[in-house]
Amino acid sequence: MAGASYDTRRGELTTYFDRTAVEAWSRLTSDAPVSRIRATVRAGRDAMRGTLLSWLPADMTGLRLLDAGCGTGALSVEAARRGAEVVAIDVSPTLVGLARDRLPAIPGPGRIEFRVGDMLDPGLGRFDHVVAMDSLIHYRAADIVRALAVLGARTDGSVLFTVAPRTALLTLMHAAGKLFPRGDRSPAIVPVTEGGLRRRISSEPALDGFTWVQSHRVNSGFYLSNAITLGRSR
Repeated sequence: MAGASYDTRRGELTTYFDRTAVEAWSRLTSDAPVSRIRATVRAGRDAMRGTLLSWLPADMTGLRLLDAGCGTGALSVEAARRGAEVVAIDVSPTLVGLARDRLPAIPGPGRIEFRVGDMLDPGLGRFDHVVAMDSLIHYRAADIVRALAVLGARTDGSVLFTVAPRTALLTLMHAAGKLFPRGDRSPAIVPVTEGGLRRRISSEPALDGFTWVQSHRVNSGFYLSNAITLGRSR
């Protein structure tokens, strides 16, 4: 698996999303009024979700997708509307409960199976595509690559994920802990450089079958994230 540091941080994230900031994230992922700062985060997340969805097939009928760190399920719903069979997993029972409560009717063959647990669980099976939106941003580069290796080993198509880019502003913001008020601040986001991450990925034997396809940065006020696609070589 991804190692002790991955397990430690996953435990911190479970506590954060399930106990510390439930109300904040419930509002952020809804259409409820939020502060101007959180509005920029909401807009950025919406833009990022749109980017990742644009990199997936328009028709996903018969395809199996893992939404790794599904949160309240917005991306899962859109993939299911395209016909995908979605396994949506998150470490937070509370967020998964919100996702189930918010699940709209989905016409056609698409469906969603919500689960609580570890996105790296091999028992989840094989997938055509994996999406990990903002679920790896709290991990060090080494843990990110190890997680990608685990996910890639059971992915037949592409792995889409996001990382926090290492910029002077983002590093300063998170070092100072300014993203959220102290009462519901998340475990630290770990900025990484794209060049360093590419080198780590290219030197990871378990990812030899994948190529770096594309990347795209979304910058919306207090939201800054890089989307990346790894595609399996044919």
